[in-house]
Amino acid sequence: MTDGGALSGGDFVDKWSGSRMKQVTLPGGETVPALGQGTWKMAERSDRRVGELAALRAGIDLGMTLVDTAEMYADGAAETLVGEAVAGMRDRVFLVSKAYPQNASRERLRRACEDSLKRLATDRIDLYLLHWRGAVPLAETVEAMERLRASGHVRHWGVSNLDSDDMAELVAAGGTGCVANQILYNLTRRGPERDLLPWLDARGIAAMAYSPVEQGRLVRDERLAGVAARHGATLAQVAVAWTLRRDGMIAIPKAGTVEHVRDNRAAADLVLDEADLAALDAAFPPPGAKRPLEML
Repeated sequence: MTDGGALSGGDFVDKWSGSRMKQVTLPGGETVPALGQGTWKMAERSDRRVGELAALRAGIDLGMTLVDTAEMYADGAAETLVGEAVAGMRDRVFLVSKAYPQNASRERLRRACEDSLKRLATDRIDLYLLHWRGAVPLAETVEAMERLRASGHVRHWGVSNLDSDDMAELVAAGGTGCVANQILYNLTRRGPERDLLPWLDARGIAAMAYSPVEQGRLVRDERLAGVAARHGATLAQVAVAWTLRRDGMIAIPKAGTVEHVRDNRAAADLVLDEADLAALDAAFPPPGAKRPLEML
């Protein structure tokens, strides 16, 4: 990806595709597209493989060059799928993968990372995340992540599913190198707005929203219909655009077909106005008090 220096919330024209995409700036100045591609539940059926490969490649061509996966997804097969999809265009892609919490120790994280690198058929992971917090002390995970960064196995590291108190503990344990926190966030899961997102914003740490359409449930939620009709958009596009309204937020919806990818990409160009946002707040009220971070 580029070190183009775009401010969070700015636009950048992808030099390969010509696509203009809102960008998010990571700590250190590197920019990534605000709309990426998720791969949870991909690579689970062989009859869908051709379509999934085509979808990932189409997304990259449309400027959705951040691709998220994990060693957990399909027992590593999703990483293999991603590696095949990006073959021949690795330098265009910002690869994100995640390690199981039981693999986040000094002894095991390097081995888990190397296994992911083999499946991804690459020499580096652009952003490597702790998938969720487990029994390994955060200080030990920070040390292991920093070793991977120093060795060149990973370029950046971060976490996933950590709430504000966990993040404070992470930083206190030496984790100032954390650049992102991947969390469950969508119109029906607005708890992070009360505490966690302001905490991340204040420190310049990017938030990555997984399941921005709530595992497909928002695609059928008629509370989105009025806003969608005003823009000639789908319900899913409104849900994703709502997530992308925040500067510093990356959304990673999954799409298993080229048509679905194109629909997702259109959400990045959908600008919701104040009336739209007010209508969505009325239908999906923001949290009135702090809530524990949810995860799927």
